[in-house]
Parts: sequence; C-alpha cells; structure tokens
Amino acid sequence: METIRINQKEQQYTIKSIQPVAEHVIQIMFANDIPQEYGDIQVYTAGGYQCANLPGYDTVYRDEGQTVYLSDDGSIYMPSENPGEQLPPEPYTPTLAELQVAKKAEVAAACEQAIYRGVSVTLADGNMEHFSLTEHDQLNLFGKQSQLVAGAEQLEYHADGQPCRYYSASDMQSIIQAAMWHVSYHTTYCNAINMWIAGCQDPEDVTEIFYGADVPEEYRSEVLDVYLLQIAAMAEDGKDETVS
Repeated sequence: METIRINQKEQQYTIKSIQPVAEHVIQIMFANDIPQEYGDIQVYTAGGYQCANLPGYDTVYRDEGQTVYLSDDGSIYMPSENPGEQLPPEPYTPTLAELQVAKKAEVAAACEQAIYRGVSVTLADGNMEHFSLTEHDQLNLFGKQSQLVAGAEQLEYHADGQPCRYYSASDMQSIIQAAMWHVSYHTTYCNAINMWIAGCQDPEDVTEIFYGADVPEEYRSEVLDVYLLQIAAMAEDGKDETVS
C-alpha cells in the first residue's frame, strides 16, 4: 500500500487511496493510524519512492473516521439542508495540475513494478535464469559487487524460485550488470515521462500518457537516447540470431 508523511516528519501512515474530490479538497482513506495534524503531504509508493508532494493541506474539511477530507484553502464542510446529499455533490473535473500529480504517481508505481519484476540473464553454461529486483534484492545483489572486488571466485545467490547456490565470479558479474542496467534504464525512462507530463498543457494529453509509451523526442534526455539505441541494437541482434 501507499504511505504518506506529514510535513516531512519521520512517521508514515498507510493509506488505501488519496485523490482530489474538489478544487481545493483531497480525500484520504487511511488503512490504520490517522495523523493528529496535517499540512504538506508527501506521498510514497509501496516501495518507498516519493511520487507526489501536496503542499498546504492543513485543514480538516470533513472527518469520517478512516476517511478524511483535507482542504488547502481553509474551507470546511458545511452540511447540506438536503438529507442524503453526497460529497462532492457534483462530479468533479480535476485541474491540469491535479491530473499531472496523479499521472506522476501512476507512472512511479508502474516504474517500481517494472523494476521489481527483474531481469533474465543467460549464464556461461547457456541456461537462462530470472532474478527479481525488489529493494531487498537490489541491496543484496549489488552488495555482491564488493565480494567480487575482494577477489571472490564464487558467490552465493539464488534465482527466482530456486535454492541458493554458488555462482562463478563471471556469472555473478553478468547478473549484477544486467540488474544495474535494468534499474538505471527504468529510472531514466520514468524521469523522461515525468518531464513529458510536466510539459503538457492540455489535460487530455496527460490522461493519454502511460508507462511504456514512446517519449516524444523533446522530452528525452541524452541518457535515455543512449539506452534506446542499446535496446534497438539488442533487438536487432536477437533478430539476427533467429534468422541464423
């Protein structure tokens, strides 16, 4: 689940959802604990990456227990004289800025999942094994680099669904390189999409963006262009091997 922090404080609160419901009002559905005060809200993905910052939401607009509505303009909810009226009373059309924040959060979550899915690596014996890359996996795997530098000839690790075994130094180096490339590419690609989202002037353009889309040239960084050339070269090599 996503989490939020208030005013950059250390404590994090697990949430089920966070979304705008009016021009100056957001709705937060808490899973467990509820903050005693509010303010600037930092939103984090399930993997701990900050995906949004929502400043100024320091007023409780309406409190429904585990669901809290906050406003950034000091407004509070005034019950309607008509019984049964819902909040908000009419469908709300998010602003461009709100759509951009939501889209960046969506993209960040997709990037995180793409990284976590990991990589498949062909080892020296010709067998291919798959390695997930959750945060824990990344720390564990990249930590093997120091063992390689120290001169280890074989290192213990495991592929997905397999028992731990020893890998040769060359195989472990191949795994680490593939993992680092995978993480770096997706991080670079996600950054380019965020630049694309920030550059949109039309709400419809924002809604059409998705993780995996071709980033327009004006939003690609030099680093992303290099990665795309590498991907194209790898695809061409794979096509040549198939033909031969």
